[in-house]
Amino acid sequence: MTQTNFMDKYPVHSLEIQKNQTNLKNVDEIISYYKNKIDAHSIATYIAIFDHYSHTKSIDGEINKDIKDAKNIVFCFGNAIPNTKILAVRPRTLAVAELEDSFMIEFMQAPKEEIQTLLEVWTKEIVQN
Repeated sequence: MTQTNFMDKYPVHSLEIQKNQTNLKNVDEIISYYKNKIDAHSIATYIAIFDHYSHTKSIDGEINKDIKDAKNIVFCFGNAIPNTKILAVRPRTLAVAELEDSFMIEFMQAPKEEIQTLLEVWTKEIVQN
């Protein structure tokens, strides 16, 4: 897993998974995997799936030719609202993109280290599925 500062300000964690490294066959199966993890978590709440690829295509937006599909699963781990700023970093989203021979999983740095670690574990487990 790598971390970059997208646009020099957004800390994004990324993992490229070769298709032959997982039994999950497409973006929908990976999104379903994450939904099951979210549903099983004691605090996490599933919110929605956003089909980013279909949306962008429907408005004649530009899509990188290497991207075959792209969806986000939106969810929240929030169990407290200690201040108003925490609202700006919630809810969370995991982005899943399908390329020719791989999947890219990406998400922004979580404000809590334990949540960051959990997202990394969930993502790395896809290689074993």
